Amino acid sequence: MWIHLAATVIVVVAGLWQKLESDRWIMLCIAIGLVWIGEAFNTAIEKLCNVVSKETHPVIKQVKDISAAAVLISAIVAVAIGAFVFLG
Repeated sequence: MWIHLAATVIVVVAGLWQKLESDRWIMLCIAIGLVWIGEAFNTAIEKLCNVVSKETHPVIKQVKDISAAAVLISAIVAVAIGAFVFLG
């Protein structure tokens, strides 16, 4: 989560420095928001899985892996949007 926070701060500072127009800010805010929403769901799913089973269970491992993959995918998409905003 600290990586997402650092990336958020860097993107906001870079956007302010480049004096982005509102349409580009909207794209960045949506991308940042989606990553944070994904991270929140991932955390909730992991905590719920830990309550359901204290032992290692293959299905719970898959659920945790899938929720972590969703965060990774949202972060990759956010990087692509950031590249478009700052380089495009």
